Amino acid sequence: MASSNNSKVISNASPHTIKKFELVEKYIKSWAQKLLQNSSCYGLVFIDCMCNSGVYTTDNGKFVEGTPVRVAEALLDVARSYPEKQIQIYLNDNSQDKVNELKKHLPADEANFKIIVTARDCDELLAEIGPQLYNRPHLHYFLFYDPYEASINWPVLIPFLRNWGEVMINHMVSDTTRAITQVRQEAAKEKYENTYLAEFEELLPYGSDKRAYEERVERIIQRLKGQRTYFVGAFPFYNTRNSQLYSLIHCTSNIEGFKLYKQVAWKTFGGKSSTKDTHGDQLQLTFDFNNDGFFAPATDESCFFVTDIAKYLQRSFAGQSNVPLDSLWQLLDYHPIFPSEGFRKEIRAELKNTYGATFSQITNPVTCKKQTVASFLKGSMVYE
Repeated sequence: MASSNNSKVISNASPHTIKKFELVEKYIKSWAQKLLQNSSCYGLVFIDCMCNSGVYTTDNGKFVEGTPVRVAEALLDVARSYPEKQIQIYLNDNSQDKVNELKKHLPADEANFKIIVTARDCDELLAEIGPQLYNRPHLHYFLFYDPYEASINWPVLIPFLRNWGEVMINHMVSDTTRAITQVRQEAAKEKYENTYLAEFEELLPYGSDKRAYEERVERIIQRLKGQRTYFVGAFPFYNTRNSQLYSLIHCTSNIEGFKLYKQVAWKTFGGKSSTKDTHGDQLQLTFDFNNDGFFAPATDESCFFVTDIAKYLQRSFAGQSNVPLDSLWQLLDYHPIFPSEGFRKEIRAELKNTYGATFSQITNPVTCKKQTVASFLKGSMVYE
């Protein structure tokens, strides 16, 4: 059941919610630009099936635009840059009052830009749109699935997971960890069973282990996506009390979309992997037994920093010389959390200052062109 805040026509947006708006907006704008530059992409369809009223109030009483309004404005700018490409936006909420409010804040349709706003059950909408994805390889879909609680209807998501498109799911893990051990009503048990595709008794041992639920959701995604190669990136959001509320999970079959999401997430979070406040703990040096005896910054696996990326690369290439710089970035391309783009200058500086890595240019014997290579120390103590 939605909270009393979410039942309001214009609800309150906490700082972590506003940060979520920013992440989705920035990703969609970059995603659209990349796709429409491709001649094989004829158009885009964005779907927010649980969009609320589009506007919120902040803790200090100011109004702030939510995901549907931000995305609509961003995609309108993109549509004007590509007049030969079509952009459609589906916005839906099950509250007619919220939909009426939303319509007040949306831009008008243009020749190649159309917004369809509905007030209906989200599952019915997705069950109607989903089958349209098959055999439409030139139309790219993006589905934003943002429930107020841990409630995921996987059957309606399957067409979106198995076709040319991307899916972003808000996994409200705080709902599960807070309530699962106290559930008595059969309807509530069924909700969790449907979300995690398991009998309720199988979930009880997970208790408050958020990571266990997140890993289960990621396994479900990989199972349902079919035979295609698939990339899943999940980033956690924390409230001001440093309690994790949800993870925003991005699913795509395109490595470029995966790389872009990681980069945008780290940029949105200010150079780290979550909204958690680590109180500067990442600056404390610790003796790293697993990293050849280096004194390295501490790691918090719920909030990584560039220091952790450098630590990972040092472990991966320790003792190797003349490693092509591209090999570092290619390794990061496929990492589930670390970005391979957007922080290269900072990563190189951290490798040099903390681990003594050196960077130089050599002539590639195959291409006869100069390339930058890295050399990594092994078994040395580094003090900074």
